[in-house]
Amino acid sequence: MGAAAAILLIIFLSLITMMIIIKNMLYICEPNEVLIFSGKRRRLSTGQAVGYRIIKGGRTLRIPLLEKVDRLNLTNMNVKVISRGAFSRGGIPLNVEGVANLKIAGHEPVLNNAIERFLGKPREQIIRIAKDTLEGNLRGVLATLTPEEVNEDKVAFAESLLAEAAHDLVRLGLQLDTLTIQNVSDDMGYLDSIGRKKNAVLQKDVAIAQARAHAESAIKDAENRQRATLTEIDAAIQIATAENERRIADVISRKEAMVAEQRTEVAALVARSRADLTVQQARVEKIKRELEADVIQPAKAAMESDQAEARGLAAKIVEDGRATIGVLNEIAATWKKAGPHARDVFLMQKLEAVMSTLLTTIREVKINRLTVVGSNQGAAAGTGVGGFDVARAAGTVEQIKAALGLDLPRLMERLGDRIGSGAAAGTPTQHVAAVPRPQGPPRRG
Repeated sequence: MGAAAAILLIIFLSLITMMIIIKNMLYICEPNEVLIFSGKRRRLSTGQAVGYRIIKGGRTLRIPLLEKVDRLNLTNMNVKVISRGAFSRGGIPLNVEGVANLKIAGHEPVLNNAIERFLGKPREQIIRIAKDTLEGNLRGVLATLTPEEVNEDKVAFAESLLAEAAHDLVRLGLQLDTLTIQNVSDDMGYLDSIGRKKNAVLQKDVAIAQARAHAESAIKDAENRQRATLTEIDAAIQIATAENERRIADVISRKEAMVAEQRTEVAALVARSRADLTVQQARVEKIKRELEADVIQPAKAAMESDQAEARGLAAKIVEDGRATIGVLNEIAATWKKAGPHARDVFLMQKLEAVMSTLLTTIREVKINRLTVVGSNQGAAAGTGVGGFDVARAAGTVEQIKAALGLDLPRLMERLGDRIGSGAAAGTPTQHVAAVPRPQGPPRRG
């Protein structure tokens, strides 16, 4: 009895020990993780040999002392992607904020990349590596898109980013589930300008649509009013036509009476006009007679008187001219008879008047002696009458010219030329030289 109890105790203890051992070597893999049993070599489908085996879901036993078990979490990782000052196509720096949901890939061969890179690393480090990778891909995608494309179609931008980042994430062993662009902005206000421009375009389109609607409404209203107006005009035309027809019939019925009345009035006007015409003709004749008596006849009398006076003046001028001509002819005949001394004789006759004129201009000068120099043929050369030298007489004339400013020979010559040109004949004269002599200083009045 004691032996059986001991055997049962040993068996129980063995079972408990086996259960503890099995529990320690048995690993159960949950759906959101993979188990990596390191230590046993195997060959992948690509032909690459690796020193681990993978358990995804289910359970398995670990070979004691030969394998080591690590767990790799496959749950979702939320990564906030932020890019500041990333240049888009066209050189506009943009600020992009987004959220990415990714996890470690749970299928081979991508899982093998994650095992090689992230096994044993904390989850925060994996998130940081994924964030840096996504931000780099984000900058690369932004460089190929304009700010308008980035801002207008965020879904297409996210799809482009997914396609760009998928290759790099696969190499890391990560799987990108979703990527959402939350905000796109810029520090230069470029996107705000685009928004204001689009808003202005939208307002313009709205204003154009409203204007078109108002215009169409106004056109329809105008068409309606036009139709109503045309209807009213047609009615007014019909009424006016009927009224005109009535008036025409009335006028036709009264035509004869009106014609007779107008003929009577026209006859009366014609008779009145004829009577006025006779009166006006008589008035014209009266005015003609008045003009004849008051204007024309006095004018004719004045004209005849002026003509007679003009004839008398003309006859007097003609007679005076004839008398002057006779006198000049006589002077010319006398001048010719006098011979070569006619000019000297004429000057001697005019000398008295010339000297009187000179003495009136020179009050303080007295002429004491008047010397006449003749042209005697028998006298000695250079001498004159009385033994006086002609040169001395000429010098005296020059002294008079210097003292009084009178050039007597030239003055006499000019007077003789004027008289000789105006007269046909004259009395011969001799050369006269006047020798003035000053009588003391001039008197003061």
